[in-house]
Amino acid sequence: MNVLTFAEALFLLCTLAVLSRADIGEEDDVLVLKKSNFEEALKAHPNILVEFYAPWCGHCKALVPEYAKAASMLKAEGSEIRLAKVDATEEADLAQEYGVRGYPTIKFFKGGDKESPKEYSAGRQADDIVNWLKKRTGPAATTLGEVAEAESMIADNEVAVIGFFKDVESEGAKAFLNAAEAVDDVPFGITSNDAVYSKFEVSKDGVVLFKKFDEGRNTFDGELSKADLLAFIKANQLPLVIEFTEQTAPKIFGGEIKSHILMFVPKAASDFDEKMVEFKKASEGFKGKILFIFIDSEVDDNQRILEFFGLKKEECPAIRLITLEDEMTKYRPESEAITADNIVAFCTLFTEGKLKPHLMSQDIPEDWDKNPVRVLVGKNFEEVVFDPKKNVFVEFYAPWCGHCKQLDPIWTKLGEKYQDSADIVVAKMDSTANEMETVKVHSFPTLKFFPAGDEHKVVDYNGERTLEGFTKFLESGGKDGGAPAGEEGEEDEGIDVSTPLGLV
Repeated sequence: MNVLTFAEALFLLCTLAVLSRADIGEEDDVLVLKKSNFEEALKAHPNILVEFYAPWCGHCKALVPEYAKAASMLKAEGSEIRLAKVDATEEADLAQEYGVRGYPTIKFFKGGDKESPKEYSAGRQADDIVNWLKKRTGPAATTLGEVAEAESMIADNEVAVIGFFKDVESEGAKAFLNAAEAVDDVPFGITSNDAVYSKFEVSKDGVVLFKKFDEGRNTFDGELSKADLLAFIKANQLPLVIEFTEQTAPKIFGGEIKSHILMFVPKAASDFDEKMVEFKKASEGFKGKILFIFIDSEVDDNQRILEFFGLKKEECPAIRLITLEDEMTKYRPESEAITADNIVAFCTLFTEGKLKPHLMSQDIPEDWDKNPVRVLVGKNFEEVVFDPKKNVFVEFYAPWCGHCKQLDPIWTKLGEKYQDSADIVVAKMDSTANEMETVKVHSFPTLKFFPAGDEHKVVDYNGERTLEGFTKFLESGGKDGGAPAGEEGEEDEGIDVSTPLGLV
């Protein structure tokens, strides 16, 4: 009988441990996870960020290089934090277990806890990912004891915030650290070192935001409170003018500024720089009030955004303004000339509440009422749906929406069923080209019922999207499967357009 020596046994155990983890593959420093190795990965790497993706998803493809870059940055630093990915189309059970409903879905598992992972909430650039993870696993603000450490933080990040406090236990320092805890996508440092004060020409306690654009730095000059510091950071952390891209979209739509002015312009145009100078000049007076964004109108991925605003490539450059409050509202300037004076005047009217919303409408088709499903546009919408003698059932759709295409044959059969009805009208409207003040559409398809009468009631349809379901709904007068507009019903499985990001 052979007896293993202690050294041999230890070697065997180590070998078995390595083999047990051998099925956790890596691609560009990103762990490749499956249901079979998921728990093992959490045990081996207690702090792990996991992306649930679909191979065909455009957003996922755009994230690949930045996600890999973030993984490599952390690995190079010797960090214990790892990045991983799961093909949710192949690992459906795992995706369902963690409530994956869209792509990419990114969750952070901290301390090996698999029960309640944290939703990733920052931007989609490598620096954003790394900073967010460091905030989740380390101190809210890094102590900067030397000039070199402060210089490194500023040099390595697009934006960095440093608190200068001689007494790090002071009330001001505590307010600074509380603010740091609340911001995920910007690194914070804190120092009491005289040499650091001197290097950055800071003569008294305070907070400075350093950035690689616009003014280069902003010095906080208000009361040192968490709320005021957060307002200062949010107002200064983005450029005066920012390009809309896959990576910047989360910062744009996730920020505090909900009024956005957009310049649609081809970056390859000979007068692009000239237009940017005018746009940036206009932005200076609206800092913290209106976010100035430019969109390359030639990029294929941006075409749905143009469509959302009723624009075609050949109509660019163009200016539009949108508010992303409870309801999205669009505005269009009277003059199409892109000059700083025109843009300032347009934005001033908006901030003073003197602009009327711009509502798109197609022309009324000559045969709009000749087919089983009536065709509505902005110009005939209210006349048809608020006819006191008619019960009107409307599908609000987008031509490119897959869910809408699946519904189309059923909707056509419904129209044929009620084609000769004296009081029921089945209709549809392209909501990418037509808008109304009375009805706001947040997803495609949206189904709404307008019962007969003078009260202008609106009922949301929340039942089954079948011919039988629609028929029961109409025969019940909008009761079986309906809910008053604005009440919460079943969740819509369609395309969410609550922000233009949903159209990308």
